Amino acid sequence: MSFPTSRPRRLRRGERLRALVRETRLSPEQLIYPLFVTPGVGVRRPIASLPGCFHLSADEAAREAREVESLGIGGVILFGLPAGKDPIGSQGYADDGVVQQAVRQIRGACRELLVITDVCLCEYTSHGHCGVLDGEEVSNDPSLELLARMAVSHVAAGAHLVAPSDMMDGRVGAIRRALDSAGHAQVGIMAYSAKYASGYYGPFREAADSAPQFGDRRGYQMDPANVREALREVAQDVEEGADIVMVKPALPYLDVIRAVRERFDTPLAAYNVSGEYAMVKAAAEKGWIDEQRVVEETLLSIARAGADIILTYHAKDFARWSA
Repeated sequence: MSFPTSRPRRLRRGERLRALVRETRLSPEQLIYPLFVTPGVGVRRPIASLPGCFHLSADEAAREAREVESLGIGGVILFGLPAGKDPIGSQGYADDGVVQQAVRQIRGACRELLVITDVCLCEYTSHGHCGVLDGEEVSNDPSLELLARMAVSHVAAGAHLVAPSDMMDGRVGAIRRALDSAGHAQVGIMAYSAKYASGYYGPFREAADSAPQFGDRRGYQMDPANVREALREVAQDVEEGADIVMVKPALPYLDVIRAVRERFDTPLAAYNVSGEYAMVKAAAEKGWIDEQRVVEETLLSIARAGADIILTYHAKDFARWSA
């Protein structure tokens, strides 16, 4: 037996020593902060289901982005709440859409902050699904053209990366071809490659007004029981040109994050989603947990599983605590 020669507690005596031998390290520059943009001027409306988050007009989103940049956070990802919706989500790819306006204002206000845009039709369609419909079926291939148009319009407005989250088959390839044809070959794609049909999205769907008007999204988002399928999805996205791949949600799928990390060298993101955030906030409000300690442990667990990048509503708090 190695005891007493080997005493692991020797390296746990004090914070400086623990920090010296720490295996997983996380900094604000690895985080991406979600923003919800809405029409208007001077709008900063609290989101009840996401305490500390707001619906923001483009000018307020730029002000928020300046704060995010000052905290050393790596980037923001934008979700849009349009002025109007229709069956094909046309406001999603309009030159004067809410996301396009916000991208321009944020790029004008921030020098270093990465601006990423979510590419999906669900926030813009009157039926709330992530593609166009054929009857009550989401039609895959006709949706690809619209998603590609949306991505090009976001990049034309100044987005550094686009992040397709719709889970249509072939959308990464369609977007890559469209970006290249439009002269944007240098712009990367952060693909929601393994996005599960999850109950943890509830607060987001309220925040983004994106709940489907009928049915659900199990016909295109992944079955929570499957891991091998996630690896096939990631492989397909990488083959089609994804520069970064993502697993969503994060905490219930740490095993998937680990499996993807072990199989692929592509940069890996994970989304610490709205339901995960809201549960921590609710428990902290009740005084049942130490919020800072739980948030730091949560984000470390996602990084420890293998994520290089974490999308999280906790980003600003984590950055302040880390300062």
